Amino acid sequence: MCTLEKRGNIFLLTLTGDDEHRLNPTLIASIRSALAEVKSQATEGSVLITSGQGKFFSNGFDLRYAQAAGSVQGAKDRLMNMVQIFKPLVADLISLPMPTIAAITGHAAAAGLMLALSHDYITMRSDKGVLYMSELDIGMTLPDYFNAIFRSKIGLPSARRALLLRASKVRAEEAAGMGIIDSVHSNGMETLEAAVRLGEDLSKKKWEGKVYAEIRKSLYPELCGILGLKDEKVLPSRL
Repeated sequence: MCTLEKRGNIFLLTLTGDDEHRLNPTLIASIRSALAEVKSQATEGSVLITSGQGKFFSNGFDLRYAQAAGSVQGAKDRLMNMVQIFKPLVADLISLPMPTIAAITGHAAAAGLMLALSHDYITMRSDKGVLYMSELDIGMTLPDYFNAIFRSKIGLPSARRALLLRASKVRAEEAAGMGIIDSVHSNGMETLEAAVRLGEDLSKKKWEGKVYAEIRKSLYPELCGILGLKDEKVLPSRL
């Protein structure tokens, strides 16, 4: 599950517990509910920070939940359902009317890495945790919106190749060199503290959330097209 805490203009969304924060229908619904609450309370200067407790930021889709269907076809159906219902969560983040920061305080794999990349900024710890796309290792192609996230958010072809065509497990320093994350920190606490400092700096700008969201969407036309997000023009209230 997840919890939501508000400190001034900063919303702290935390994936709770010491498990792998696998993305199943229950957790996806919980995160979407929290994001809806964040959006309803947004004001100028609001910022979202997402982090996870324990050893994992998120280890991707819940394959045990899929396998619990009891048949091969049932497992495939459950997995495809998770792919489908995770897509609106990505859309929620891309259209959220405020800056967003992912504090990767543990492993971020597959859909868990997609969750992190759906934020504007990423801080990451160096002592533990890797970025990893497991699809090549488990024999699964990527959903169209996963590919669009990669093309939109990771500029270096060599970085995309390492993650997708070598299934490399990328640690923080290497991820920073690849341009995947924004900053590297010694441990989980410092990673979250760095995210909060960045959030406080961004909050001081007091940007209008609607404008921020529309400019963000304009940066990722392919991704937004797949997510079904439409552009809206926003003009200053006073000229």
